[in-house]
Amino acid sequence: MSNISTSEISRLQTTLRRLLGAKGLSVNAPPRPGLSVELAVDGEVIGTIHRDDDEGEVSYAINIILLEEDLPPPV
Repeated sequence: MSNISTSEISRLQTTLRRLLGAKGLSVNAPPRPGLSVELAVDGEVIGTIHRDDDEGEVSYAINIILLEEDLPPPV
């Protein structure tokens, strides 16, 4: 795993907002080195983004975390 640059963070945010139709989505740099880049919607962190560089091919993996307590009640 590699660090995600400031330029990549900006490009990821633009692309994810477009793909997901979520203007309130933000990609946030880690608060300190060694931590993950955060994915947030309207200021609430919902997951992390990780960068993988495998023999020159770069990809990004998004891990979204939803707590059961945040789900609507069962019907």
